[in-house]
Amino acid sequence: MNFEVLFKTKWSDFDPNRHMRHTAYNDYAAEVRVRYFQEHGLSINEFAKLNIGPILFKEETSFYKEIHIGENITVKMELEGVSKEIERWRFNHQIFNEAGKLSAEIKVYGAWIDLEKRKLTSPPAEFVKIFEDLPKTSNFKEIPLKSEK
Repeated sequence: MNFEVLFKTKWSDFDPNRHMRHTAYNDYAAEVRVRYFQEHGLSINEFAKLNIGPILFKEETSFYKEIHIGENITVKMELEGVSKEIERWRFNHQIFNEAGKLSAEIKVYGAWIDLEKRKLTSPPAEFVKIFEDLPKTSNFKEIPLKSEK
């Protein structure tokens, strides 16, 4: 099972070199994460009701091929790692140009924050199924928490 989204790029995604600006890649990766959660019952409104939100600790982008103005792109997302209780997670996004060539890879490492306490938290139990349904990378592994080391 893959989770991927096809996007029509827009002119504001591009820089004076006439290729996609570096931050646009990360914007599309974030959009894919939001869409995945929304399609699995976790809309922005649901996150608000649960008083929880995703935060990023690290975002790493590698660029391979240019994407030019007017090209459509496909963004695929897989789970590269997750802690036992889904407290921490690592996603891998691959962005392909219109010809299907890998143009960039984005890895994000994050967690959940309690929006009132402003502290890291564990998500509700219903998040487990959502993460189980995510496609996994070939190098998927459990993320140990500091207290488990």
